[in-house]
Amino acid sequence: MQIYVCVKHVPDTAANIKVTEPAGFDETVKFVVNPYDEYGLEEALRIVAGSGGGEVVVVTVGKESALGTIRTALAMGATRGILVKTDKQFLDAAVTARALQAAIRQDGEPDLIFSGKQSVDSEGMQTPYRLAAAFDMPVVTEVVNVELGDGRALVESEAGGGIREVVEVRTPCVLGATKGLNEPRYPKLPDILKAKKKEVKQFELADLGIADASGKTEILELAQVPERSGATMLEGGPREASEKLVSILKGEKVI
Repeated sequence: MQIYVCVKHVPDTAANIKVTEPAGFDETVKFVVNPYDEYGLEEALRIVAGSGGGEVVVVTVGKESALGTIRTALAMGATRGILVKTDKQFLDAAVTARALQAAIRQDGEPDLIFSGKQSVDSEGMQTPYRLAAAFDMPVVTEVVNVELGDGRALVESEAGGGIREVVEVRTPCVLGATKGLNEPRYPKLPDILKAKKKEVKQFELADLGIADASGKTEILELAQVPERSGATMLEGGPREASEKLVSILKGEKVI
């Protein structure tokens, strides 16, 4: 079984992000594997282990520093990695999907492709759909359970409001993982050391026939999230607290 997992090199959500220019930020912060992609990677590793053989290949489109994210994925158990290099942190989703497809197609024939449902930095939520369209494959996102058999995948996904859908699709397909699919493993020191020796192919976008990386969308400006104002504690019984709340809301002209 040949499973490709698309992962993104993203800033740690716990990091203090500082905007340094209209559309840039201080990139000395800690970067990690996109958390949603970790669920896809873990599921791919479990499927290959259960099938008795195969490869889990991690594919990343990012800067040279994204090698760190690939090495983390390799330490988790991926067989090898592919890095498509770009000088942009925020790449147009259409260009990203084209680059991922070209890298995968040049490398082999996928039985499955996993990704996260979205990235935690740009949160465009387009790449799984665009990648599936490029391959002419079915796609399901918000995936919380996968069962494979007879050229089909029975996939359970979150539909919102506590509702889950069960969808049957043919394989190969693209699956966008989310929290609840599994519990990603933590690499141990021996695995981290072994990961340094695993193969990572590197390509430029031009090597894959992508001459123009500008795309049709771009981020014009980044801004810090405004700090929340202090909380107001309402004391007293339910009636007294309710009256105070109404008074505050009227004073703020909310009601």
